[in-house]
Amino acid sequence: MRTFRTPKFLGKAKTTVQKRRIRHIRVRKRVYGTSARPRLAVFRSPRHISAQIIDDDKGHTLVSASDIEAKISENPDKGTKISRASKVGVLVAERASLAGVTRIVFDRAGYKYHGRIQALADAVREGGVSF
Repeated sequence: MRTFRTPKFLGKAKTTVQKRRIRHIRVRKRVYGTSARPRLAVFRSPRHISAQIIDDDKGHTLVSASDIEAKISENPDKGTKISRASKVGVLVAERASLAGVTRIVFDRAGYKYHGRIQALADAVREGGVSF
């Protein structure tokens, strides 16, 4: 199991990035992906979103998807960021079923569970992966 170093700015976090990093450390203390239940890690930037299913025991990424990929970004009408996040969730669910993953642990990486994060999670659930 991995241990996390406490960042130097822990007591004096001012920016939103620093606050999210503290929340991420707090979440990762409890969330750990095994071979039976790998971890679905989500990264959200101001423009894009990506997700990976990771087996922390082996340190391997089993499945990954992003809205930069050709399947999602080839459409001239890309849609809103929330709709692209749900498309990424559908793509992750499809690839997870091909990899034989049916149960996962959700790692929201310190982001609040609403908007794009919630849309991605709901799409993965609708795709047949439970968490």
